[in-house]
Amino acid sequence: MPPHRLNRRSLVEKSLKGAAALPFWGLGNRLCATDGVTDSEFILGVSAAFRGPSRSLGIELYRGSQAYFRHVNQSGGINGRTVRLQCYDDGYQPVPSVLNTLKLIAEDDVFALFGYVGTPTVTRVLPLLKKFQDRNAYIFFPFTGAQPQRQPPYGDFAFNLRASYAQETAGLVHNFVRVGRSRVAVFYQADAYGRSGWAGVRDALAEHDKTIVGEATYKRGTRFTDSMRRQVEILKETNPDSVICTGSYAACAAFIRDSIDFGLEVPIANLSFVGSENLLKLLVDSTDNPERYTRLLVNSQVVPSYEDLSIPVIPEYRSRMTTVNTDLPSDLLDEPYTPLLYSFVSLEGYLNAKLMTEILTRMGDQPARERLEGAVFSVKDFDLGINELVSFSPRRRQGLQRIYYTMVDDRKFVTLRDWSERFAK
Repeated sequence: MPPHRLNRRSLVEKSLKGAAALPFWGLGNRLCATDGVTDSEFILGVSAAFRGPSRSLGIELYRGSQAYFRHVNQSGGINGRTVRLQCYDDGYQPVPSVLNTLKLIAEDDVFALFGYVGTPTVTRVLPLLKKFQDRNAYIFFPFTGAQPQRQPPYGDFAFNLRASYAQETAGLVHNFVRVGRSRVAVFYQADAYGRSGWAGVRDALAEHDKTIVGEATYKRGTRFTDSMRRQVEILKETNPDSVICTGSYAACAAFIRDSIDFGLEVPIANLSFVGSENLLKLLVDSTDNPERYTRLLVNSQVVPSYEDLSIPVIPEYRSRMTTVNTDLPSDLLDEPYTPLLYSFVSLEGYLNAKLMTEILTRMGDQPARERLEGAVFSVKDFDLGINELVSFSPRRRQGLQRIYYTMVDDRKFVTLRDWSERFAK
């Protein structure tokens, strides 16, 4: 079959066969020589969306991580070694992510994978980690709350910091039901990410003897300028009193806009992955009356509000974010990008880097990939500065459990403290 005729499945299968053959190449010997660490640096591999309609997620997660790693490097590094991120763009698409991962492991010989973005990408990368398990290939703190990297057969190759989508959707459902809104519909991306959110809503509703009343999907890569009128009409026919979305910021913002414009005026919730600030900016910039679109909006988060200066880590995060621009190589960006001052995504990236630094530090003067897992499991009740201690063990590969809820007030997301006052039916 000519190369241009290969479909996505064929490309991935071909890549996995190539991965299985790597130990027999001369390259396999070179991999063992450096192990992704030299006398002067650690090399972490990143595949994320730096281009396309979801690019802000990858860029802001990277910026948050760089804010902390830059501080570490300028302070002398980790036992004398600096941290370098080797980055590739995957456009939030599975096949490029798989190919990037092969390059990071087989050619760049990175110490670990770090800071990946998205369920459809990460779930396709996980089989590669199993293929490379003899080389202790791990992925650290991916920006996804999906289940595949939290359970067999791939859970042993991933470490998560953030809470799961199941925890986020359960919290949203329980709060909606508690305030009298049990007719929950779902709007979701038609892929592994969207289905993960859909399953979480279904399971949470089952605990209340309820079912999803309606569902509508959209295709990954949808932009804000695209119409969501058909999806709104599908859900309106089911008479929901709330909607939970599992999607990215451009598509979800379009859905919120069209929901209000076409008469579906019920509370609409989004998961943390959505990218709250970018979603809000699209809605605010599209109208002279943004409150019309945002007054019934609620987003769950897996990190606390960057506006809450009483949380110890927030002042240091805010201070260091002011020193980080978008220093990605120009060939990774398809067009100019204006960085966000602060965001939930960059705060998560900052916390990821802070914990990664602690893990690398615990390996002492002779770091090696085969010692990574032990270093992670040595983390017990570690304080990241967010009023929730982090612990890992062979049976606990997710560091944080807490969910936060935010609403829009004065054109910014703030902590939601009273669901009844805001959303009671």
